[in-house]
Amino acid sequence: MTDRNRPVRAASSDSQYSLMEFMREFPDDATCLEWLWLNRIASDAKGETAPCDHCAAVTPHKRYGTSQRRQSWTCTRCGHHVHPTAGTIFHKSSTSLHLWFYAIYLMASTRCGISAKQLERELGVTYKTAWRMFHLIRNDIMGEDIGPLGGADEQVEMDEMYVGGKPRLKDKRRNADGSFKKGPGGKEKAVVFGAVERGGRVRAQVVPKDEKGVGVQQRAREFVLPATHVFTDESSLYDLEGKRFAQHQRIQHKQAIYVNGDIHTQTIEGFWSLVKNGIRGAHHSVSAKHLQGYLNEYSWRYNHRFDEHPMFLTLLKAATQESQSLTA
Repeated sequence: MTDRNRPVRAASSDSQYSLMEFMREFPDDATCLEWLWLNRIASDAKGETAPCDHCAAVTPHKRYGTSQRRQSWTCTRCGHHVHPTAGTIFHKSSTSLHLWFYAIYLMASTRCGISAKQLERELGVTYKTAWRMFHLIRNDIMGEDIGPLGGADEQVEMDEMYVGGKPRLKDKRRNADGSFKKGPGGKEKAVVFGAVERGGRVRAQVVPKDEKGVGVQQRAREFVLPATHVFTDESSLYDLEGKRFAQHQRIQHKQAIYVNGDIHTQTIEGFWSLVKNGIRGAHHSVSAKHLQGYLNEYSWRYNHRFDEHPMFLTLLKAATQESQSLTA
């Protein structure tokens, strides 16, 4: 018989970590702080001892109630205070840890993203606070994957996409007969290069507009290992000199050929579709200045889609690391 007070996740559900489980494991701010202490600082499972920088040893620590409601544990030997949030994205934040954890849960559980405006409504914080939370999560704990793709007997697809509004009349290029040319057009669109392993990881990075051709080729060589079998379209951007890759095959999109046996770029096109639909549906528009952060978010979720471990817990574990924004 179903216990309505302790609902469980259905066996047929695709979810790895539901809202019910989140609320049971992290019911309040104190539980979130305790989790940080146990997973980031404590040296034993019960959280009774921890390394003390002042004593230069592992010593017993206790949390004492103070009028300042300090988020710290105290070394019982020397009185040195240890703060579990120090150096993380939660450092010196007046926002409740419970709200931070819930924001991380929302970003890990959605497929197409969630806007800062929606987070503002969900958490009851200001828009400025919601945007700052998302900015830190995207750029610090969803940071860009820098590992190379491909390798021997691996297949990698490469392609570029253009992000921005539709070109205005003055930005459109004309053919000799006066008709408009088809293509990305427009000077305001941001250029993004991406490479994806078939059945594996993806990397995507914004390319400065003034180095589009050189930038794409440079990133193609940087992202993908030489022993890889590469697939691209017929664009001149992928006229890679020499025999950089083990194999390089192209699909002729201009001839309306999109799949020819194993030759296609449908995998990377599918990823671009996720990004574009997410931006169009959740965010409506994204500035070129912050585009890389959004690419990091969509790439992170894509790269962890087959994980057996829940993405929320993986992301939360990453939040225990030193914040790049604070250490830079």
